[in-house]
Amino acid sequence: MSGDDLEIDLDDLQRRMDGAMSALRSEFASLRTGRASASMLDPVMVEAYGSTMPINQCGTVNVPEPRMITVNVWDKSLIGAVEKAIRNSGLGINPQTDGPIIRLPIPELNEERRRELSRVAAQYAEHARVAIRNVRKDGMDQLKKARAAGMGEDDERIWHDEIQELTDKAIAHVDQALESKQEEIMQV
Repeated sequence: MSGDDLEIDLDDLQRRMDGAMSALRSEFASLRTGRASASMLDPVMVEAYGSTMPINQCGTVNVPEPRMITVNVWDKSLIGAVEKAIRNSGLGINPQTDGPIIRLPIPELNEERRRELSRVAAQYAEHARVAIRNVRKDGMDQLKKARAAGMGEDDERIWHDEIQELTDKAIAHVDQALESKQEEIMQV
């Protein structure tokens, strides 16, 4: 086995770190800030036709203004089920039905709720950092195996620095995303 065969798959490590970042983005999208966002309804599941389905498969979700979400329910028989799913979702939004359209006015967040959401965002970011560090650990384990299989010290140092650089960049992206999300949450 030559030294050239002992390469670490940086693309795989990068892909897995990017995966942690996209999971963080979707968690952040589900956090309710003072602004309306169609993605707030992504976790809401509706009991319909004998199974559960995402709300966007029961109607069209729109954001006509910054503090309002509307759901235009396609099947009128599902209006009650969609309304119930929104009420029971824990989003703290009170649906108002107007024919096939359900209006969801987004209330202002009070200071305490903003701080609570900010802490939740920080927890999500920490989970992403842990996931990224776990990917780094896998990369370092691959490096140890390659070293044991005959990789030279210089090559090992180069790979080590590459993996560390990927990790540092990914963690910086997480920190940046957290900072902007917390700014958005605290904005009155």
